[in-house]
Amino acid sequence: MKVSAQLNNLRIAPRKARLVTSLIKGLDVQDALDQLENTIKGASLPIAKLVKSAIANGENNSGLDKNNLYIFEARVEEGMKMKRWMPKAFGRAGRILKRSSNIIVVLEERIEGKNRKSQEQIDKERKERAEKKIKAEREARKEQEEKEKQEDKKSDKIETPEEKAERNPAKPKKGDSKGFMGRIFRRKSM
Repeated sequence: MKVSAQLNNLRIAPRKARLVTSLIKGLDVQDALDQLENTIKGASLPIAKLVKSAIANGENNSGLDKNNLYIFEARVEEGMKMKRWMPKAFGRAGRILKRSSNIIVVLEERIEGKNRKSQEQIDKERKERAEKKIKAEREARKEQEEKEKQEDKKSDKIETPEEKAERNPAKPKKGDSKGFMGRIFRRKSM
């Protein structure tokens, strides 16, 4: 069974991306990921993410075993081109094409049907994941509500004058400060 993933408009020229995809064709997925990790090219990281995405598609949608998959096809096609202009001599303009790539990775099983999950198992795992997600959201919501209640209790509490003084130290009045302004605005009794 074939499983694919596609990455559109990656801002790397197709010529450069083909150098990386040619390295991984025909390799097992784990070997391909190792190869991409050790390749010093700009396209290796996005292609590694794409291979991981294809593996996840195979495991979650089709119930395939990760250890039984290999890269059947890795294709790089030309994406959209951004056209820019560079000033040249004598008032001319030179054309610049900023190329992008569309990358398609197709995975296939080495041994057809080996360790493949049935549709019932896949559905069961999906339900379990959904229940875990709902449970985690409920717990997060409860914690948030508890924090809000504690903050409300703090704000509803009536403060004594001493607590206010501790929280907001008293500012000196205009005439109390020493210095030029204090001397100007000081009250003089006659």
